[in-house]
Amino acid sequence: MDKIERYRQLIKQILSEHQQIASNSDTVKSQLILDNENDHYQLAYVGCQGEKRVFWPVIHFDIQNGKIRIQYNGTEESIAERLVELGVPPSDIVIGFHSPFKRQFTSYAVE
Repeated sequence: MDKIERYRQLIKQILSEHQQIASNSDTVKSQLILDNENDHYQLAYVGCQGEKRVFWPVIHFDIQNGKIRIQYNGTEESIAERLVELGVPPSDIVIGFHSPFKRQFTSYAVE
């Protein structure tokens, strides 16, 4: 299996695990959004709470230039550390929700 396909599988695994522990109600559901063609992956809450529309991203990943870019992490888990535990080298992980200036102070890729 090539690297990108492996990264897709790891991302889907992490998102599915978080979806299993996500709280669902009758009107708000957790939803996996998987775009294999453009390599965008997200877990979000979607629905209505009373009269209010709910769309709340929980986690968002992209794969760009052979690297996993964590665009958003609304969980308490360090998703980057989890990826490393699953065998992804830190040099292939970009903390996308930090500016490039801040990324230089992490052990992960700047771009």
